[in-house]
This record gives sequence, structure tokens and C-alpha cells, in this order.
Amino acid sequence: MPSSHPPEPSGGTVNLALVQMRCSTAKNENLEKALNRIAQAAEAGANIVCLSELFAGQYPCQSEDHCHFDQAEPIPGPTSQALEEAARKHGIVVVGSLFERRAPGLYHNTAVVFDTDGSTAGVYRKMHIPDDPLYYEKFYFTPGDQGFPSFPTRFGRIAVGVCWDQWFPEAARLFALSGAQILVYPTAIGWLPDEKEQFGVSQHDAWRTMMRSHAIANGLFVAAINRTGAEGQLDFWGASFVADPNGNLLAEAEHDAEETLIVECNLDQIDVVRTHWPFLRDRRIDAYEGLSRRFLD
Repeated sequence: MPSSHPPEPSGGTVNLALVQMRCSTAKNENLEKALNRIAQAAEAGANIVCLSELFAGQYPCQSEDHCHFDQAEPIPGPTSQALEEAARKHGIVVVGSLFERRAPGLYHNTAVVFDTDGSTAGVYRKMHIPDDPLYYEKFYFTPGDQGFPSFPTRFGRIAVGVCWDQWFPEAARLFALSGAQILVYPTAIGWLPDEKEQFGVSQHDAWRTMMRSHAIANGLFVAAINRTGAEGQLDFWGASFVADPNGNLLAEAEHDAEETLIVECNLDQIDVVRTHWPFLRDRRIDAYEGLSRRFLD
């Protein structure tokens, strides 16, 4: 289990890779593609490689179908072990998002961080579970029960939220307070066909703005790794990106193309930004008790 006391943060520059890809119905094809893209990113100098949410298959939650539970695996299991071996082989950190079968009848939307020697740096189970049209995740996933940790790796301290988690400032703050330097969000977000024309631009801009705000408010690097392409009734909008601790976009993928972004992140920037924008210093931790209540009525 990760330590509750963050070590002295790492410094220097690391290369963060985001693998934006289309996903087919064939798990083996998706895994092979992901492993190839991981290898290519490592060869191009990546230190940390992140995959999108539930990359091993098409997004299963557009309907409530018990057959989809057959896609789940234990951890460790075949997919996680393949990512573990890729991390060890290439000497990189790998972040993968998996449909986890924790026990009979108990399933999670889970992200695993593998360190450069293939060891498991940490496991995060998605905390916020949506139930919206074509995103019927409450049918499949139990909310996580481990809080909002971050995990020390050879290339910095990494926190992982998953998709719907990225909309909650409380979660981003807790990831930061656990010592995270890089906060990554494996994502599967797209447009509903009858909404895209009227609301598509606004929805995408809100998504990007929300995570840029996390970067600014917490003084850390934030990355979103989305899938792309049409699956069922969803048009996944891609546009994976990395924001620096000032909220600047360092790189952004296209909406409709498979891409691997490799982005240089100077971890020393975190201390500089937090010193000049001392939000953590000036927090009134004595006055926020209302945040633990559902509503102040």
C-alpha cells in the first residue's frame, strides 16, 4: 500500500506520453495496439505512458447488459500483466485503465500504475460513478474505497482519477494534498448524436476548462487521455491534452485521429508556481467543514 506521507518530491524534466486510440470489439487487437504504442513512445523518449479509460475494449456502458461483465478481469490478470511487462521491458512508468473483477459480483473501473521495474506503484478505483444517457456506469461499477491517493514512481509522484472524477475539484485537491505532481485522467468522453451540433463545442470547452482549473488551483500538471472514434451511439471527441501548473496547454491532440502526444514536463515548475500563487498556503482549513455535507440547507 502507498505511504500516507509523501516523500520529498522529485524534480527535473520528465516526458509524459498520452496514447489516444480507437478501440475495437477485439480485446487482443486493442491490447496489441496499446503495447505497440507504448513501445513507440518509449523509443521516442517517453518516461511515463498513459492509456485511455477501459482501453482494452469498446466502452461497455452504453446499455445495461450483463454480458459485458465477461470483459472484466482480476488484477493481476492477463491485461494488467501485459502492461506490467511493458513497463519493465522499456524501463518506463505505465498507467492503464481496466474493467476489474475484484470478487464475484464486485466490479470496479480501476487504474493501475506500474513503475519502471514492473512493480505496482499503486491501484486506484474510480470514486465518482456516473449514471447518464449512454453512460450507465452504476450498473457495472462499485465506487472505489481507497480515497484519492498518489503514488511514488521513478519519474515523479502520480495520481490517477478516471473520467467522471475529473469534474470534481474536491478530488483534485485531495490528489494534490497527497503529494501528486502529475494528475492523469484516463477518459472515455464523447458527444451524443442529438446534442453535438448545438452543445458540442460548449461541452468540450467545459471539459478542458475544468481540468485546466485543477492544474491552476493545485499547481500541478494535469493530463487527460481520451479515446477517439465512433462506438455505438457515442462519438468520442479525442482532444487529449496536458496542462502545466499555470493552466497552459502544452499539447493537445486532434478530435478524430489516433495520436501519441509526448510532452515535456518540468517538475521543478510546481514549486515555482505554488510559491507565486500560494493557494495551498492560504487555504482556510479551519473554515471548510461544510464541504463534508451534501448541501447547506
